[in-house]
Amino acid sequence: MTSAVTTDKSARPGYGQLMRTPGALGFVLPGFAARLPFGMLTISILLLVQHTTGSYGSAGIVAAVTGVSMALSAPVMGIFTDRFGQSAVLLPVVLTHAAAVSGLAALALAGAPVWALALAAVPAGASVPQVGPMVRARWAAKLEGSPLLPTAAAFESVTDEFTFVVGPVLATALCTGVHPAAGLVTEAALTLLGGLLFAAQRATQPKPHAPAAAGEKRAFALSFPGLRVLIFAFLGIGAVFGGMQVSLAAFSNEIGNPGANGLLYGVFAAGNMIAGIAMGAIAWKIGPRRRLILGYIGLTAAASVLWAAHSMILLGALGLVVGLCIAPALITGYTMVEQLIPANARTEAFTWLTGSIAFGQAIAVILAGRLTDAHGSSYGFLVPMGATALALATLLALRAKLAPKAPSRIVNSSGPADATAAAAVPAASAASAPAAHNRVNERGMGHRVPVTVD
Repeated sequence: MTSAVTTDKSARPGYGQLMRTPGALGFVLPGFAARLPFGMLTISILLLVQHTTGSYGSAGIVAAVTGVSMALSAPVMGIFTDRFGQSAVLLPVVLTHAAAVSGLAALALAGAPVWALALAAVPAGASVPQVGPMVRARWAAKLEGSPLLPTAAAFESVTDEFTFVVGPVLATALCTGVHPAAGLVTEAALTLLGGLLFAAQRATQPKPHAPAAAGEKRAFALSFPGLRVLIFAFLGIGAVFGGMQVSLAAFSNEIGNPGANGLLYGVFAAGNMIAGIAMGAIAWKIGPRRRLILGYIGLTAAASVLWAAHSMILLGALGLVVGLCIAPALITGYTMVEQLIPANARTEAFTWLTGSIAFGQAIAVILAGRLTDAHGSSYGFLVPMGATALALATLLALRAKLAPKAPSRIVNSSGPADATAAAAVPAASAASAPAAHNRVNERGMGHRVPVTVD
């Protein structure tokens, strides 16, 4: 027997109520520790390879290979995680990642050619642990049907952005103040330690889903049209991250103050974090699809003026505005996964979105690196503008695909046992199905969707 999670309607969903969820702190704190290195990886590669080769274009190629490798491996890692469990996947992954990143740093310091660095970047990117999607999957499992789920999505976005505030600043300080390879070495060490701590929290991880019964097709996340639309949106968001990282680094060098890169990127990420906090505290009156489109319109408009900034103060202010506009689109997209994808494919869905950000970031790093090498940082900022415009056009054209499916249309099968149980339901209960189907439980904040309750 299943039912939507009930929540006291007199209690306003908020961060305090979210943190009182049983077992939440047990995976939130280790999850943050395991995610912090992710914000250090791309910028550490950029700074190290640019130092050893003298070219942002070459550095962009190596960083892009890392991002593409991560984007391609993330959904596979998500499928294995849904099937075998988080700890079983995470333990070998963090060990592989630490070794691969250490090898990449050693090759760069030895003066290896760009093709060798790109080759070494493949395992470094493919082994990036998908801790963010794993944390989101734990929230989705605990809060299914609860009005706290959008708050959890906002909290996770804030956590991600905090890592992107601290990560680039820490990596830049280490690479410019300690040693060019210090950022990558620290990233590898923190990934290993944080990943092992998170993997040890077995009590709150979602249960692995048994394979489908004979003759039953497994529901892969990518088979749902709504997720494919969200992937395009997240590719644009990734392009903003990648274009900003390269262009801000180039701009800082142009003004003779390389250390300003960490500050400028921190301001950009801080805007995202501030907006994320606000997103989780608002009881929305409009649906998530409209929120996503409105947020993306704002993001596209903000990204379209970055190229015109020629002073550090103005660029910092515009970067803050871009950061403020990313959170509504990013958080809403992650929240919509709960409505569009069944539970037995959600980790895979989250990894598709995370991988899309990485892929968009990788392509943007290559394009922005080439443009900044040839024409300067202003041309690098054209990449976020073009990418968000294309993603917005896709969203507007395919927005009908983002409508939540009726619950009866989404089968959440965990294996043969569920099929047997479903077959055992007496035929007489079918007569009461219409009445049950008409019942509506609150899902999310400020909107309702039909939910079948036994």
